[in-house]
Amino acid sequence: MVARMECFLLGASARNSRARRGVSMARRHVLYIERGGLPDRAAHQKAIDATKIGVALDHDYAPFAVEGYLPCTFDGEDAGFDIRFSERDPAAPLSPSLAEAIGGRDAQIAIKWSSDPREKIAALAFSAALAVDFGAVVHDPDADKIIAADALLKQAKAALEEL
Repeated sequence: MVARMECFLLGASARNSRARRGVSMARRHVLYIERGGLPDRAAHQKAIDATKIGVALDHDYAPFAVEGYLPCTFDGEDAGFDIRFSERDPAAPLSPSLAEAIGGRDAQIAIKWSSDPREKIAALAFSAALAVDFGAVVHDPDADKIIAADALLKQAKAALEEL
């Protein structure tokens, strides 16, 4: 599972090649959360609704039961994104600041979306809800920095302007 997660997250040569060619790249981040604190669909949807962004999770969504494309809707249109759940490997090398921020969180969720603003909005709303209401830490692995929940919400609302 760790190797699959690393492959999903890293893929650096392909990303760098696309960047050199000017091809639009997918965006991504990783959430760290206590597995026991992951909300069910109803609680997560309620937290997303509180953001006032208008994203709806698929009715079959369940943490760790879904892998790959997660269907969502935004304004009645498809807005899904790719999601991968895994147990966090405590032996995996992390920067000291990231290790401190993660603390005892034992699960990680890799989120990836394309250049479609609806996918970006859905992914950011999903992640912001987990950060605000359920204590998730959101990490940008490309910049190796923590993304604050309010910054995720600002990014999602800015993406609304792209539509």
